[in-house]
Amino acid sequence: MNKIAKVTALFWVMKICATTLGETAGDLLSMTMHVGYAVSSVILIGLFLVSVVAQLKATGFHPALYWTVILTTSTAGTTMSDFMDRTLGLGYARGSLVLVTCLLLVLAAWRSTEKSLSVSNISTTRAELFYWTAILFSNTLGTALGDFLADDSGLGFLGGAALIGGLLGLLVLATTFTSLNRVLLFWLAFVLTRPFGATFGDLLTKPVAKGGLNVGTIGSSLILGSLLVVFIAYSSWTARRVSPQEADS
Repeated sequence: MNKIAKVTALFWVMKICATTLGETAGDLLSMTMHVGYAVSSVILIGLFLVSVVAQLKATGFHPALYWTVILTTSTAGTTMSDFMDRTLGLGYARGSLVLVTCLLLVLAAWRSTEKSLSVSNISTTRAELFYWTAILFSNTLGTALGDFLADDSGLGFLGGAALIGGLLGLLVLATTFTSLNRVLLFWLAFVLTRPFGATFGDLLTKPVAKGGLNVGTIGSSLILGSLLVVFIAYSSWTARRVSPQEADS
């Protein structure tokens, strides 16, 4: 049974919401609460492992569980990227290059063993393991790339978000008006929504003097968390409506 969320417009809205929350919540733990990047990474990777094991053991699609895993990959990715880029001193550019390489290796291994990178019909544990590993690396990459655009490129938080938003708009046009490979377009969009969320999260939390809106990590996390809960409740409601109809058909 496919336990992965269907790729719809709501999917992308929830993905951006979850990845933005991952940025603000990761910063809340590592910086606002002064836990540090290394300890935060250990805590959040532990939460990711717990949630992904529960997802792998599930016998069907459960929206709350699925989006919990997405959220934990996002929060873990935030602190993992910050640990690599800042504590280890790799910098945003080299950190992004390392993560791009890791993601490409995961996708290549997935394609080699499963003969497909499609996410519309993941029905084996091995394919789902590749799926979640790719998501973890893509969300970690997105943090590094978002920080690079916001800090090192000179674009700032708003400029970085606008650039990524423009690229996502081009992907929407490509999906609508071209016959380009849909799997390729999906993974490009999945990777790009993370830096979009990262730069948007920085825009919300950073001080006005640094180009942000100064909402803070606590306030931003509460707002985004509330939105995600509403979307998950709606997804659960629609899933329950569809299931009886499928049973009757």
